[in-house]
Amino acid sequence: MTQRAYRYRFYPTLEQEQLLRRTLGCVRLVYNKALHTRTEGWHSRQERIDYTQTSAMLTTWKKQEDLQFLNEVSCVPLQQGLRNLQKAFANFWAGRAKYPNFKKKRSGGSAEFTRSAFKWKDGQLWLAKCSCPLPIRWSRTIPEKCEPSTVTVRLDASGRWFVCLLVEDHTVKALPQVDKAVGLDLGVTSLIATSDGEKITNPKHFNRLRYKLRQAQKALSGKVKGSKNREKARREVARIHAQIADARTDFLHKLTTRVVRENQTIALEDLAVKNMLKNHQLAQAIADASWAELVRQLEYKCQWYGRTLVKIDRWFPSSKRCGKCGHVVEQLPLDIREWVCPQCQTHHDRDINAANNILAAGLAVIVCGANIRPDRHKSIGQLRNSPERSRRGKKQKPKS
Repeated sequence: MTQRAYRYRFYPTLEQEQLLRRTLGCVRLVYNKALHTRTEGWHSRQERIDYTQTSAMLTTWKKQEDLQFLNEVSCVPLQQGLRNLQKAFANFWAGRAKYPNFKKKRSGGSAEFTRSAFKWKDGQLWLAKCSCPLPIRWSRTIPEKCEPSTVTVRLDASGRWFVCLLVEDHTVKALPQVDKAVGLDLGVTSLIATSDGEKITNPKHFNRLRYKLRQAQKALSGKVKGSKNREKARREVARIHAQIADARTDFLHKLTTRVVRENQTIALEDLAVKNMLKNHQLAQAIADASWAELVRQLEYKCQWYGRTLVKIDRWFPSSKRCGKCGHVVEQLPLDIREWVCPQCQTHHDRDINAANNILAAGLAVIVCGANIRPDRHKSIGQLRNSPERSRRGKKQKPKS
């Protein structure tokens, strides 16, 4: 069976909201105190403090007179917060993430409940220390005979409450196999171009609400810090950001589901999106396109439904290579969207040609396990005279 998370909006009663806000505050406090202790221990004594030690510290903190309120909430979310901190440090030591940051109240927060801290009965959810079930808006039903193993309650920056139920979903099964493979070329103007010749236009959700967000941010900047009006303005800015993020996520889910259902093999480039965001001229457009989220959704959906996802090397010259004769031009600036091969005189659409080359390279990786790398020979011919500083060997991404 496959683990799957179901997220729902819920509207807590006044009593539930007070308890949940206290819980989130205690989780944030324990997390920040543990992070401060671990940081100070390393810088002052070169000592690595692990989860076991911070768990013992939590017991000590609960006995302090000024921290007695920690006993008013469930102990499970506090322990889970320490486990999450340990995971954050593990990712930092492995080079997968930056050093953990302190949690802030204005960001909302989350609390994770395991089986011992909630009750699931007749399709209703009771959290620890709550006298009545959560009033959840059931936008979709959980499959029968599936019970949540973990419940996560989250308050976002705009003031919305969400509950996430993690279940072992037996309804996730492989789709019937289809005899079709596709190559995807990610871009900005066209979010994806396929080897079938189709281009999916980038909706650019941020641009749609950019003016509204600008007005809200200008109103926020004029409010007195610490005032109630400033808090109202802050929530309005957060609400607009939530609208942008929700629209983007919904579009990507529909797009990736369609791609996975229609194709057995999907090939794309292993792009270094994090490095591309350092280009300040294109960072906003790249972030709005959300390539990393698109690839993440393709990865787990292919795993769920029995599809094959193959990533080719990010340095493979997919855009500069002629899909007919294999000739590689030396220069292909981003403003050139169509070009003619100087070797065979074939006219190419830049994105469609790149998608075809990605598909061919992906199939080669599947068949022979080849590591697709740029050719070592010098490119012959170019579509534009190179400037003083040569760009040979650099990936001509992102596309505008």
